[in-house]
Amino acid sequence: MTTTIHAPLEAIRSADWQPICAYADLTPERGCAALVGSLQIALFRTFDGSVFAISNQDPFTGAYVLSRGIVGTRNDVPTVASPLHKQVFNLATGACLDDAGVAVTTYPVRLSDGVVQVLAA
Repeated sequence: MTTTIHAPLEAIRSADWQPICAYADLTPERGCAALVGSLQIALFRTFDGSVFAISNQDPFTGAYVLSRGIVGTRNDVPTVASPLHKQVFNLATGACLDDAGVAVTTYPVRLSDGVVQVLAA
């Protein structure tokens, strides 16, 4: 069974999706880091069961730490706050909610047979 968690991307070949980990391995409201090729990606599972993937690099410091951030919500928007200076990022869009000119890259995520997969080129 394949379920798309974010972004319906039926036109993309299955070979383009990179398996990351079992869905059950992701703790709700906690992040984890994954290396996909040369990309460091931060994965987050929220309490409602959604999974998000963003760049692990904090754009304000350049450090790869967003997977260690504080997961929460702001106005019903799923967020992560950088563990360094606490700037908050929208997990769905990557936009920084504290500085409109800054964003992190987001990656499409899907669940296939219990495995979280990310589309990262």
